[in-house]
Amino acid sequence: MAASADHPHFVTLGMFIIDNFSFLDDQGLATGKHLDPQIGGGGTYASIGARIWLSADRLGMVVDRGHDFPDAIQQKLLSYGQDMWLFRDNPDCPTTCALNSYRGDHRGFEYLTPRIRITPHDLVNTRLERSRILHFICSPSRAAAIMSEVQAIDGWLPITIYEPIPDRCIPQELPALIAILPSISILSPNAEEALSILSMPLPATKPRIEEACAKLLEFGIGSDGNGSVIIRSGGMGAYVATRSRGGKWIDAFWNDASGKVVEVTGAGNSFLGGLAAGLVSTEGNVYEAVLYATVSASFTIEQEGLPHMTRADNNGEAVELWNGDSPERRLGELVERHAQHN
Repeated sequence: MAASADHPHFVTLGMFIIDNFSFLDDQGLATGKHLDPQIGGGGTYASIGARIWLSADRLGMVVDRGHDFPDAIQQKLLSYGQDMWLFRDNPDCPTTCALNSYRGDHRGFEYLTPRIRITPHDLVNTRLERSRILHFICSPSRAAAIMSEVQAIDGWLPITIYEPIPDRCIPQELPALIAILPSISILSPNAEEALSILSMPLPATKPRIEEACAKLLEFGIGSDGNGSVIIRSGGMGAYVATRSRGGKWIDAFWNDASGKVVEVTGAGNSFLGGLAAGLVSTEGNVYEAVLYATVSASFTIEQEGLPHMTRADNNGEAVELWNGDSPERRLGELVERHAQHN
């Protein structure tokens, strides 16, 4: 899985979004809670999930920068490493923005500006072309269009991580999903999405998640039929399976009782960026890579917005800390937990 100096390990086609927020109670009255606009977008969170493990020059995403792009957000992105961002200026357009609205327990999401999609062709002749691993978040029909573009680029055979978009995880989309699965290396819905598209009932229990995973594997993942399904299941952890090696549960690093879970937005995206980095570090072992993914998600849920990266000195060696902690330390702790289970 070693990358050449010419091509990055990981690239996402997910978008960059500036998130705005509205908080109302059950009666539709303002709660008084306020959040300033924040960096958002599934691609952004996936990139940071990978950045926790990889240097900035080994990964990347396209950021469409409108005429109103805030300087504070620009500086925040650059703090993670300027090499990971490929800025694409659109002086005649605003930056993609969205509204996250909360009314009681209900959450809504809507775009406030037109979306600017990123395609594989957008990566050609840039430093992000021909990545070893490609991540995308979309409907099954859009995934088919993406894979058609990938296959048209001579000699590019990336590992593909497909994250289905939530509002397309419905039974009507199952035929389109089945059609694209042979072209996909790794399929990763969350538990509710997996059950929904398969017309299986909620709640999402471990037995139902395992059954859903088995059904998805039966459709055939990957060109050889031995791709992977990873069902992200919140506080229960993640269930990862292949036809040849069966399924395995990986615990969440923080569960709901830990007191560490502040905001889960972006956790699944960050998980999949961490998964990609784990595939690099473990030479393609998807079961071990989920441990890296789980650690990436653990940093994302500890605050509202992206995790914080700082640099520290460790006996003369510069190290990166995330939320003041070491990813390697958390990885070791998670590995030890699973060793004790076995």
